[in-house]
Order: sequence, then structure tokens, then C-alpha cells
Amino acid sequence: MAIPASNPCILYGDLCHRKPHTRPSAAVTGGWPPSTSPIIVGGCGIFSEAGRGGLGRSGRDASALKAFWISRPTSVEMEEIAGMEEMDEALRRSQELSQPIIIEWVAAWCRKCIYLKPKIEKLAAEFHPSIKFYFVDVNKVPQDMVNRGKVSKMPTIQLWKDGQLKAEVIGGHKAWLVLDEVREMIQKNT
Repeated sequence: MAIPASNPCILYGDLCHRKPHTRPSAAVTGGWPPSTSPIIVGGCGIFSEAGRGGLGRSGRDASALKAFWISRPTSVEMEEIAGMEEMDEALRRSQELSQPIIIEWVAAWCRKCIYLKPKIEKLAAEFHPSIKFYFVDVNKVPQDMVNRGKVSKMPTIQLWKDGQLKAEVIGGHKAWLVLDEVREMIQKNT
């Protein structure tokens, strides 16, 4: 029996490489009936409910399949940092949570910045919620803030951890290369 789904969560590779006998918490699913056997597929799931539909040819109980989706964002909108106080607050929150943050420094006149921003937001979905992504428009903030970030070229994507600048990528080349470099920067520093 085929399950019609337009959701890209259910993929052949996910079905074949799932962890057996894993089930989401009761808070997520609202509780499972005791006769169910869940299969978690990325952010999606399928579970079978035994005992529904009588006996099949082999004499075993036929199973009815049901599906659920735990929505996972495809992109996460970056928050704007519009001043020194907001930057201090973002850095303080990241220290409290022991999580790094990514800050993309952009300018309204920078075509590469405009082109790269939605791609960075898709990348943010890969690391959501463990890493928060922000952007700063250098034309809207005081020069002291730009100097604090040691920004000289646009776009500059920086990883901040424990209130300190740890790494950066200057994105003046092809978008896919920039995204690969940002992924690598995150993996090395987390």
C-alpha cells in the first residue's frame, strides 16, 4: 500500500537508514497507543497499528499504516542586530546557553550579500535550534560596532562563541563555496 505524500521528509534513504524502535516523546506525539510500532524518518514518521483489518494470507494480523509529520523548517529567518545593545544581548544569551552564534555582516548596496542571505537562511535551518543566525546591516549601525566585528569586506560571516570572535568566512566568491566554508567553520568550532 502506497502512502501518498508530497512532503519531502519521506525519502527512500531515510526509510532504509532509520534507527529501529525509536519513538518520539509523548509530548511530541500526544502519546502512542500500546499496540503501535513507530518508525521515525527524519522529521517524519510512520507507525503501524496491529490488529486492524483481520488476518492476512499468512495468518498474521494485517497492519494499517498511519503517518505523522513533525515540521522541520526549510529556512530560518535571521534576526537583525540593529545596535550595540542588541549585539551584547545576543552574545550574552549565547554564553548562557553555551551555544555559538553566526553573524552575517551585510550592506544594502552589496549584491552578493542580497544573493547570499536566503541561502544562509536555508543553512540556518540545518543547524536550528542549536545555532542562532543573525545579520547586521553595516550602513544602519554605528562604526564602533563594525570595528568591534573587525569587518572590512562584505559579506562577512562570523562565528562567535563565549563572547569572542572565533572564525570568519568572507563571502566574495560563489555561493555554494561560501556555504561549504561556513559549514566547515561551524563544524570545526562547535
